[in-house]
Amino acid sequence: MTRPRAYLDWNASAPLRDEARAAMIAAMGAANPSSVHAEGRAARAIVERARAQVAAALGAGAADIVFTSSATEAAALALGGRDLCAAEIEHDAVLAWTRADLGTGADGRVVLADPARSTLQLANSETGVIQDLPRGLAVADLTQGFGKIAFDFDASGIDMGLVSAHKIGGPKGVGALVLRRGLDLAAQIRGGGQEMGRRSGTENVAGIAGFGAAAAAAAADLAAGVWEKVAQIRNILDTAIASGTKETIFVGKESPRLPNTSYLLTPGWKGETQVMQMDLAGFAVSAGSACSSGKVRASRVLGAMGYGPDDAASAIRVSIGPGTTMEEVERFVAAWLAAYRRFRARAA
Repeated sequence: MTRPRAYLDWNASAPLRDEARAAMIAAMGAANPSSVHAEGRAARAIVERARAQVAAALGAGAADIVFTSSATEAAALALGGRDLCAAEIEHDAVLAWTRADLGTGADGRVVLADPARSTLQLANSETGVIQDLPRGLAVADLTQGFGKIAFDFDASGIDMGLVSAHKIGGPKGVGALVLRRGLDLAAQIRGGGQEMGRRSGTENVAGIAGFGAAAAAAAADLAAGVWEKVAQIRNILDTAIASGTKETIFVGKESPRLPNTSYLLTPGWKGETQVMQMDLAGFAVSAGSACSSGKVRASRVLGAMGYGPDDAASAIRVSIGPGTTMEEVERFVAAWLAAYRRFRARAA
């Protein structure tokens, strides 16, 4: 009997939540939320309810949420036309608009000299390493940390944050920019003046409804301690892998780390090869960020942390979630260790 595949790539995209799917289906036939008739007002109510849900999950005010098509668009809206510094570990959507002149330590952590002229991610998508966001920070990519670790935007004292729906079990194609209370910015997409004049274009009502439902469900999971249980399973995975190999490096393990992320670096064993072997064995893992058009490349993040090109090309990311079972992790460990032993035998 063929065993079902195990999805262990939650940092690339979390599976769609039932709550998000139901909200999207209910909103699918909604009218234009800019229309003033009853149908338009009903659509507007859907959008505003979702705005309040996302704001509550972030610890922000509803009026400070600007819906976009993605976190990438939110980055362009926040960073376009500005001269900000970033580290090489940032997402490509951030690096496209910034100067990558901030250093990264071997522990994956970044120290900022001038927060008001810098951008910094809350957590890294590959290593899972969590950063300390200083007050006065200009822009923070909150995408990977949102919904996995406690975070209060208003209390953080940062100016702007980027989030994406599909990282928390919402639909793809929806994101948001969150603004510090009282802060405004000029629209880059001009037209009808939607989103309080900050991002024109008819709102994706169904997608936004799914985002709001996912945000509410994610906040409830976090409050219920769901991610603490995820961390326990991840730690068991790390321990089991470590028991079978003395050379594999758990990148970022000594730093504060997302509860679901393991980044395994085995010198000489190409990450691309590992990803394909695990795929054939029935496990979806990745060699890092999923935002490179399906290409597997040496990790820029590992390079920034001081690893050489060969080592930077020899890592895989295993990222689990609340839906991951202990049985799936045990099967993965057995498959990975079997593949590792074959790799060592060939290298001998």
